[in-house]
Formats: sequence, C-alpha cells, structure tokens
Amino acid sequence: MFELPKLPYDYNALEPYIDAETMQLHHTKHHQAYINNANKALEGTEFANKSVEELLSDLSKVPQDKRNAVRNHGGGHYNHSLFWKMMKPGGGEPSGELAEAIKSKFGGFDKFQEQFSAKAMGQFGSGWGWLASNNGELEILSTANQDTPLSEGKTPILGVDVWEHAYYKKFGPARAEYIKAWWNVVNWGFVEELFAKSKG
Repeated sequence: MFELPKLPYDYNALEPYIDAETMQLHHTKHHQAYINNANKALEGTEFANKSVEELLSDLSKVPQDKRNAVRNHGGGHYNHSLFWKMMKPGGGEPSGELAEAIKSKFGGFDKFQEQFSAKAMGQFGSGWGWLASNNGELEILSTANQDTPLSEGKTPILGVDVWEHAYYKKFGPARAEYIKAWWNVVNWGFVEELFAKSKG
C-alpha cells in the first residue's frame, strides 16, 4: 500500500517562489488523495504490494478495471513523490555529465530552459512538463493529467507540475510566471542522480 512521503524541507522552504499554503495543500490534500484512491482500487488484489514504478512501467499487466485508477492515481502518487525531491531551496544550474548532455542536446542551458518552459506552457489543460532520459538520450516532453514518461519506457529526471492546483493560489492563471519562478527551486543534485541511474 502506498504512503505519503515526508517532504525533505518545510512547507515554507521554497518561498518566495512557491508559497507555503500551496505546498501544504498540494502535499497533504492532493497527493494524499491520489494515494487514498490508488490504495482503495488495489486493496485486496495481487497488485496491492507492487511498487508504483512496477505498475506504471507496464500498465498492460494491470487488469482493465483497475488500469485507469493506477494510471491516474498511481501516476499522481509517483509524479508527486518525484516532484517534491526535484525541488529544494537554492536552485542553480546542472553540472557534470548532465550539464554536458544538456549542452550537447539543446545547445546550452538557456536554450534548454526555453524549450522545456515552452513544452510545459503548451500542455493543454492539466499535466506535466518533463525532461526524460530515453536510454540515456535526453528528451523534453509533456504528459496529460497524471501520465508519466515511465509508462512510455522513458525515465523522468525533471518534471514540473502544471496542474492549476500547483500554482493558482499564488499566480492565478499565470502559468508562465509560475514556471519562471519554479526554475529557482530545482534540485539539480537529485536530477543529476536520476540521470546517472538512467544510463545504467
């Protein structure tokens, strides 16, 4: 059964870029709801004790009547569990192999930021903007709702939540302002770890 992970920082730690009220609601209400719904759907089945990564990596193995719950609520749990770790006070820029890979693929960090932000901005309705590793090759993509690159055989290494609940209290409908602020709290150390693991 899935459980709500503790945040690695206080709710107000990402101020002034992401406000404490949004963080608290996002973590204790939205993320908890995904967990509750996923657990309810899987309770008493052989899938209840599988990891969320295992379930999302091959949705075809999940019975048809449980698949949407796993995709939506399991996906919400997985995406948010990553999202909290992908942020920290301080921000900065990537270094090492990831910085080199970004420069090689996108022509530099600034160009990468532009393309990533545009992809996240362009996601119609609710969803996510992602930087994923496809067998070590970097790729920018977006997913609708709580879909995850994991279900496409790709490893998410950086994601921004563009559901309105992630930003509406502070930024209103200004998704672009939220994304611009979010860059100030990216935890590049964690993103670099995910990239290194994705390469085997």
